[in-house]
Amino acid sequence: MILKAKQILRQPFVSSLTSYIADGVLVGIMTGGIVGIFRWIIDHTMQFLFTIYPILGKHPLYLIPYVLIMAVICIILGLLIKPYLNDLVGSGVPQIEAVFLNENKIAWWPVLWRKFVGGLLAICPGLMLGREGPCIEMGALVGQGLGDKLFNSDEEHIRLLQQSGVAAGLAAAFSAPLAGVFFLVEEITFNFKPRECLMGLAASFSADLMTLFFFGTTPCLYLPVKGDLPLNIYWSLPIFGVLLGLLAYAYQYCLLSLKPWFSHIKFIPRPYHSIIPFILIIPVGLWNAKLLGGSHDLISSLFTSSFKTNLNKQSIAMVILIPLLYFAVRFIFSMLSYGSSVPGGIFMPILVLGAFLGVAFAMALIRSGFITEAYYPHIVVIGMAAYFGAIEKAPFTAVTLLSEMVGTVEQILPMIITTFIAYYVLDWLGGRPIYEALRIQMQYKKTK
Repeated sequence: MILKAKQILRQPFVSSLTSYIADGVLVGIMTGGIVGIFRWIIDHTMQFLFTIYPILGKHPLYLIPYVLIMAVICIILGLLIKPYLNDLVGSGVPQIEAVFLNENKIAWWPVLWRKFVGGLLAICPGLMLGREGPCIEMGALVGQGLGDKLFNSDEEHIRLLQQSGVAAGLAAAFSAPLAGVFFLVEEITFNFKPRECLMGLAASFSADLMTLFFFGTTPCLYLPVKGDLPLNIYWSLPIFGVLLGLLAYAYQYCLLSLKPWFSHIKFIPRPYHSIIPFILIIPVGLWNAKLLGGSHDLISSLFTSSFKTNLNKQSIAMVILIPLLYFAVRFIFSMLSYGSSVPGGIFMPILVLGAFLGVAFAMALIRSGFITEAYYPHIVVIGMAAYFGAIEKAPFTAVTLLSEMVGTVEQILPMIITTFIAYYVLDWLGGRPIYEALRIQMQYKKTK
């Protein structure tokens, strides 16, 4: 007997996904609202820094009260994070990973509001930290709070809500809903279950929709990438990938060395280690305030005609050395910022470093006559994706994230090639997914 369609298909107007999608949308709306406010405050504070540092440069005496303000911020931040220090330091992603592995438990409300305020206190004065990690942790805590207080959920449902919050947090931070789901799968759950992914996707697009009310529909980084990279330049991508993989390993090695290094600082209690980067960041701001913060503005400035014109005036050696100098400054101060026990992430700092490496490689190709200046943006975007994808060991997230951020899919193949090679080089050298490595360093034990 041949089965008929109505014997095969399910009963209409009944879906087991309805409650999951509804829960995901609620998590996304709340996470998107919180992250939207968080992003808005950071963006406007960075504009203030771009104004205040030139004034400080012209009036050196103003530096005295400014240093005192930094010291006050350090004290307030230290007092704020001290009660929940281990759950608040860094991006928060390793702590959330530990929760999903039953190695950690987080008190959602005390950590949520402290992460929000503490993240602002750390990032707004200019420390070279990303907003994205805190947004991911806050998203997971929003999901946990809804499950605990609103739904009276069991442990399994709370876990689903937390996972949706992770996807929503990244989606809202970057205005990249697909990347939010890929990050959830690649970095948090390590499996692809349709129910979990659909719930995460519902949370992601809801969170992204909320951010549109704050920032509009323009992509997070609207960069002038037009047309395809010529096929005759693809030979350079493996070379670029190898270089990025080597430097990705250097990044991981240095980042994982920060905790041992800072542990030798005995005369300053750990919650107040931020005084070191708060003070040292001031000369950098006086030199070039654009280098401070995450920083979306810095990446955008690399694509301006004025930056490229000034760079083109230099000799072939200098057009490579200048972006590498910026890379070195950002590298050092990103490490100092992240290692000083403050709330803040590494997503955007990694992308900035990849962008500078892309600038150096692009200018080398241009000056050597292999490509025209029209393909400068392509190489920079590829550098961002590959460096990020290697360090995070999350190639799907990297390629999807950059495609969503810049608003184009034309560079997917060269991004995949370069990211794959950089990923393999890092793996060959012994690198780990950076959040997994940071979680291991925190030495969590299985909770009962």
